[in-house]
Amino acid sequence: DIGDIIRGRDMFLGNNETDKEQKVKLEKNLKNIFKKIYEELREEQKKRKGAKPKNGRAQIEARYKKDEEDGNYYKLREDWWTANRDQVWKALTCSADGSEEYFIQSESNKKLFSNSKCGHDENKVLTNLDYVPQYLR
Repeated sequence: DIGDIIRGRDMFLGNNETDKEQKVKLEKNLKNIFKKIYEELREEQKKRKGAKPKNGRAQIEARYKKDEEDGNYYKLREDWWTANRDQVWKALTCSADGSEEYFIQSESNKKLFSNSKCGHDENKVLTNLDYVPQYLR
């Protein structure tokens, strides 16, 4: 699940060495991306004109202190996912041109596909499984 991957909670280790190497590479790239996002947040607060720009930067540094220390940026990744999950969902499904298909697991374990904008014309993000551990899904 993309949310688990972004938040650093993906439990899938891979089926072979190539998969494992790709996962390590992906995780390294995500750490670098979120490090840049963190640095940009700090700089943005530093440059802000307004009431108390130093306080904003201090809040960011306090909130993500552990992230910066361990280099994983799990808290920032969680916050980013919360703020952007709807845009990721739209990019994957709701903004589809109609020819794409979205996989649906039925109750009887039959694999079904939908076509109408991947079955999500209403533009609602499916969140019912976001915080259910992967091994229970």
